Amino acid sequence: MSKLLKGAFLLQAVLAVLTGLPLLLAPGRFLGFFGWAPVEPLLDRLLGAALLAMAWTSIFAFRTSNRSQVYILVQMQLIFCGLGALGFLRHLTTGAYYPPMVWVVFTVLAAFTVVWVVGLFQMRAT
Repeated sequence: MSKLLKGAFLLQAVLAVLTGLPLLLAPGRFLGFFGWAPVEPLLDRLLGAALLAMAWTSIFAFRTSNRSQVYILVQMQLIFCGLGALGFLRHLTTGAYYPPMVWVVFTVLAAFTVVWVVGLFQMRAT
């Protein structure tokens, strides 16, 4: 696995734990800290659980050398980040005001999308 993918999996795992755990345990307080009102605590907690599951798979991918398993996990990360970035972009282009944290999340998702695409091309090339 390339250094890019190893680093991306490690960074994604850290970010997913740092956001997933608070979303699972105290979504209202966590989102309120960033000026982002919780819409539905059940969905916020479900997102937290999904992020923690993704952190787990990222740690697995970071530690394994099984190319086919890593390839599947890169695809999963790409789909999650790509669709998430597109979903955020749809709202951000409406002209409505969103807290700065929304822009940060969009930027992180878009950056990870690029990294996962590059990672897929690297895996196909070797």
